[in-house]
Amino acid sequence: MSDQHDLVREGSDKPPRKTMREWIGDLFSGEPDNVPELLEMLQDAAERQLIEVDALNMIFGALHVCDMHARDIMIPRSALVVVQEDQQPAEFLPTVIESQHSRFPVTGDDLDDIKGILHAKDLLPLLLQESGARFNMKDSIRPAAVVPESKRLNVLLEEFRTNRIHMALVVDEYGQTSGVVTIEDVLEQIVGEIEDEHDVDDDSFVKQIEACSFHVKATTEIEDFNEYFGLNFSDDEFDTIGGIVLQAFGHVPELGETVEIESLRFEVLNADSRRLRLLRVDTPEPIHHDSQT
Repeated sequence: MSDQHDLVREGSDKPPRKTMREWIGDLFSGEPDNVPELLEMLQDAAERQLIEVDALNMIFGALHVCDMHARDIMIPRSALVVVQEDQQPAEFLPTVIESQHSRFPVTGDDLDDIKGILHAKDLLPLLLQESGARFNMKDSIRPAAVVPESKRLNVLLEEFRTNRIHMALVVDEYGQTSGVVTIEDVLEQIVGEIEDEHDVDDDSFVKQIEACSFHVKATTEIEDFNEYFGLNFSDDEFDTIGGIVLQAFGHVPELGETVEIESLRFEVLNADSRRLRLLRVDTPEPIHHDSQT
């Protein structure tokens, strides 16, 4: 029986469906010499419906990850939820329950003295212990992986996979704690926001990195952005801060491009073929917020 995929019905104007070999040959018919040419070729392939837009966006995200570092996506020091080495369950369990996180850095004297990582699931045996049994934090924590702020995300992702870990401590050049980064944080740069049952009411659309520097999700609603930064951007034309920034650029910007809007400087930290994802916002004056991520 002949392959129906290689035949055109008599009287039909519909062209024959391409084989996988023809599809790949068409996609890479002209060999790109650099990344911009590759991105342009992939964009053209999507416009010709050779690949799905969602697949294209993941390719863009994977390429951008190679240019990003741990410092770009880490949960900053000021937003960490930690437990202390000398605490007993009655003292730290309210924090664990309220935060709904699955992993917690365990500190000694201060945030620069990280003893390890406590997994919430490792606390389940407490339910079976007698009320008089004494809890020992050292028996429950696991070693903390440590990476520098400059660690590239593609390398970090491979280390996460190889070592089967989900969280790493991020330190600066002096060995002081800058924050933590999770495998979910890295994957979100490739596939987009990963929401779970605890993300519905999550308002952590802004992460403060330094006194005058913030990481802001491009999907942050303008009303929320204005409230956080004390500004008055109009929401008549756009709903999100990403829309305002995109209009200021006049095109879909590439990683690292910057633009100034009023008193703020916006830098693109992550974007795909159609939209912005993550922005760095620098303010002229320090802004202090006590909210945790």
